[in-house]
Amino acid sequence: MPGFKFATARRSTLALAVAAACSWSTVSHADTAFSPDSQWMTGDWGGTRQGLVDKGVDIDMEYLGESASNLRGGYDKHHATRYADEFDLGVTLDLQKLLGWQDAQFMVQLSNTNGKSLNDQRINDPRSTGLSDTQEVSGNGSITRLSELWLSKGFFDSALDIKAGRFSFGDDFAVEDCGFQNLAFCESQPGNYVDSIAQGPVSTWAARVKYEINDAVYAQVGVFDVNDSYGDNDNGFKLDGAGTTGALIPVEAVWTPTLGQLPGEYRVGYYYSTAKADDLYKDANDQAAAISGDDYRRDNSQHGWWVTGKQQLTTVNGDASRGLVLYGNFSAFDSATTAVDSYQKLALVFKGPFDARPADTLGLGVARLHASNQYLRNARAANQSSGLSYDDDDYVPEQHTEYNIELNYGIQVTQWLNVRPNLQYIAHPGGVREVQNAVVAGVQVQSTF
Repeated sequence: MPGFKFATARRSTLALAVAAACSWSTVSHADTAFSPDSQWMTGDWGGTRQGLVDKGVDIDMEYLGESASNLRGGYDKHHATRYADEFDLGVTLDLQKLLGWQDAQFMVQLSNTNGKSLNDQRINDPRSTGLSDTQEVSGNGSITRLSELWLSKGFFDSALDIKAGRFSFGDDFAVEDCGFQNLAFCESQPGNYVDSIAQGPVSTWAARVKYEINDAVYAQVGVFDVNDSYGDNDNGFKLDGAGTTGALIPVEAVWTPTLGQLPGEYRVGYYYSTAKADDLYKDANDQAAAISGDDYRRDNSQHGWWVTGKQQLTTVNGDASRGLVLYGNFSAFDSATTAVDSYQKLALVFKGPFDARPADTLGLGVARLHASNQYLRNARAANQSSGLSYDDDDYVPEQHTEYNIELNYGIQVTQWLNVRPNLQYIAHPGGVREVQNAVVAGVQVQSTF
């Protein structure tokens, strides 16, 4: 049976937290370590760090930790707490400042991930394929890997921008803010479900060309190496292309309007992969592989599309750094080869909900993940052939639709530290109707060093 991997997006920014924090107070670039007004936990290193930024050397050190505890429900009802984290260390070089190379940047970054997923050990039926995760940072194992190594160059006053090197699909395509802990609300959704897409912190050789049509509209196209071996834990620093099976080609149009003082971002995209992928149901003779016993056939391509939107709806007394933001996503993936064939999300985040806490955030999200009908057909064929029922060990769980709800409150403790307690509700974990709906309490910690 085809495998289904989880790869979560790298923590390149602390998007909402940093934006809110910068509106909280004026950053003092001479701050000492642990100063609450500093943008960095380690401070400005006596002025050295901001001096490096001014010269074109921006050192980035970020930490993301996520704990999750099952309060009720799930496949295994024994209470447990699981913790997973990621630490990123990188540097971005402004080559215009350093070398006089107009509109050029270079970035290199390492990512270290650790920990275990509560979903794998408590929430999901272990015989089924997980559809989401209560800890979006989990799923990569304990490993240090090269997550970024790229060069970008702008032309024609940056109207045309070309980027090439090692990076992931979600760095540029189907990009979304991650103001939640549940994977269903975080980052580039195609990368969470499509096997041929490398999702950060896993990177792959790639190139992206972006053209700015006007100040509010741009279009881009990319080419990504499809190579599953880059995700292996013993290939964290693999640079050669051995194991390449094809190319992933995404195209996307992006509109970033400002309606009054209210910014928005809308994306429409499509991907096509030339790499072969295991069919979820058929063998080489177009019969049910679960019944024939033959290998699942290899389909010649994969494709899918996405539509995402982010729109600020309100301000607070005219202050656009505070207010209500609406997020939406509707995506569809290749139902013959992808376990999740459609995904929908609506989320609301209120930036600065209280005058006394102008940098905090309050978030509520609802997501629907639909398992492919071909995936369901395969499970039913296998169970009809074997005559097994759900309580039998070798039964193949029939997966339908999973719903995820998360309510959270992000506390901007200092400019460099955000703590986000959250409560999650997972209806039909893994889309398996026999598994009890689960309630999970989580805490997410984000820090910039």
